[in-house]
Amino acid sequence: MVKLTKLEQLLIEVRSCTVCHKELPLEPNPVLRAKRAARILVIGQAPGVKVHESGIPWNDPSGKRLRMWLNVTDDAFYDETKIAIIPMGFCYPGKGNSGDLPPRKECAELWHQKLLNQLPNIKLTLLIGQYAQKYYLTKTEATLAQTVKAWQTYGPKFFPLPHPSPRNTRWFKNNSWFESKTIPQLRKKVRSALKD
Repeated sequence: MVKLTKLEQLLIEVRSCTVCHKELPLEPNPVLRAKRAARILVIGQAPGVKVHESGIPWNDPSGKRLRMWLNVTDDAFYDETKIAIIPMGFCYPGKGNSGDLPPRKECAELWHQKLLNQLPNIKLTLLIGQYAQKYYLTKTEATLAQTVKAWQTYGPKFFPLPHPSPRNTRWFKNNSWFESKTIPQLRKKVRSALKD
């Protein structure tokens, strides 16, 4: 019989979690990926309904854009020995007035530190969107754009990013510096983290 590592046991526990099932619109389906060897950690918001159904994180237009930003192939992105994916909320939270509801708070409080303790090789953590940034950064700027623009302030450990959702098209138009100045720096950091 194969003995599971602490991380493998923990992932089984997380994927069986039903702490907030009464608050969820669908059955719990915690979506995350991690292996001890991972060099990059992606912390986003919570899975959308498409990801909930497939069980594959970032398997939607947002994920396609994120992989383009990082300049990584699908194979590299989904290689858990390279990139761990641990969202702020592990299950689909439901629909709100303008998109999905915020991630449930229980996930980060219950599981994040335990998971991070089992990921000793992380060189770069991508904080995607305001929920991840407010949870992990001791101080953020007044706006998401200012926080993302000041990405060097949070390095070398963290790199704050906007959410790559198609709903944020206006943000990308209003902040053209992100594509011309920030993405090239992000790609350098990703390359370096995966090489080390």
